[in-house]
Amino acid sequence: MTSVGHLETNYSVCRDLALQAANANCRMLFLPECFSLLGDHHSVSIEKAESLDGPAMARYTALAKELGIWLSLGGFQETGPDKDHIYNTHVIVSDKGEIVAKYRKIHLFNVDIPGGPMLLESRFTAAGEELVTCDAPVGRLGLTVCYDLRFPELYQKLRFEHGADILLIPSAFTKPTGEAHWEVLLRARAVECQCYVIAAAQAGKHNDKRESYGHSMIIDPWGAIVAKLEDPLATGIAVADVDLGYVNRLRATMPIEGHREMGLKALSGMRQ
Repeated sequence: MTSVGHLETNYSVCRDLALQAANANCRMLFLPECFSLLGDHHSVSIEKAESLDGPAMARYTALAKELGIWLSLGGFQETGPDKDHIYNTHVIVSDKGEIVAKYRKIHLFNVDIPGGPMLLESRFTAAGEELVTCDAPVGRLGLTVCYDLRFPELYQKLRFEHGADILLIPSAFTKPTGEAHWEVLLRARAVECQCYVIAAAQAGKHNDKRESYGHSMIIDPWGAIVAKLEDPLATGIAVADVDLGYVNRLRATMPIEGHREMGLKALSGMRQ
């Protein structure tokens, strides 16, 4: 999707996507970072931020209950610890309309991109401090947001210490960084963790200052892309089946979890 600076417009698009997913008999829909709002200045995010029990989130929980579908809301402007900062919060909503998990983005995007914008997320966003997983009809989810993708140790912990089957990476990747790194990093996280990766992405021009790379995709634990939009900048859904039996068979055939534990013990001994 291509979010803009208007809550009503974005909700209308999200509702349409949820209807498409429900009509396709999907159990769960995954929306990108900034699904509800992407303004032309960080002050818009601060001004529109709400608590998770506020009216903005209530519309999405009601939507999930109405359609009987789980929602991954990839990055919501949650009221932060002070008046100058928000949390960038990934929220999981059940088909009963209940919030079952929330993850506040840990790694904040502070970069000056050659040929692109200078973005200082920490100027208006406070970092989270907790890893989050939760169980859903499609498997055990590991929650992250966008820039987290560049930090593999986060995904290693979600997989090997918290039992994730599916890694969620909702994003609003910039065009320059997306062209260079988006797909290769997503496929790497899938392969090294032997997990499905679901990467819902913002796409296209949001305003005069901001453009996102798009290319939403679903990747299986062997690193194969199993679903993506035919038009990588289009608004729409890509649908795939998650086969947890395949995950388990692959992990049994190539037991990297045990090999990893042996490697960590060896490295620990070397440090001593």
